[in-house]
Amino acid sequence: LGLALAIERIIYLNMATTDTDKLLNEVETALSSGVQQIFTTGSAFAALKDNGSVVTWGDYFGGGDSGYGGGSEVADQISSNVKEVFSTDGSFAALKKDGSVITWGVARRDSSKVADQLSSGVKEIFSTYSAFAALKDDGSVITWGSSGGGGDSSKVADQLSSGVKEIF
Repeated sequence: LGLALAIERIIYLNMATTDTDKLLNEVETALSSGVQQIFTTGSAFAALKDNGSVVTWGDYFGGGDSGYGGGSEVADQISSNVKEVFSTDGSFAALKKDGSVITWGVARRDSSKVADQLSSGVKEIFSTYSAFAALKDDGSVITWGSSGGGGDSSKVADQLSSGVKEIF
């Protein structure tokens, strides 16, 4: 019941730009089975399903844009082989089984500058309220997002270039 109320509230907030009947039907159908875990930003949800797909709903700018009720550029990329999902206050990051990372939400917390480094070799992702850090197989760490939240690691980049085993 709580999930249904959350969906209803988010859909209400998006009524001006979304075909809510279609959205509600698509999301309800997608969530009717196989949901492993649900993640949230400040205004959207993402459900990781048993089959490795991710279903999102809620505010478009908060990450609720995976193709339900309007389409998205990441819909195809998170439709299979997703291992884990991570979130900040307004963005999601999906770690895929092949070690690549897909981001969406508030300007993707600006992962554009590190997109090439997130295309392979990522073994774990960590998040703060407004930034992400990816630990790679080679022991390096890649950060993106709000600089105040830890997304700019340029001052310690040499210490994060190799040898990191764990992030807490």
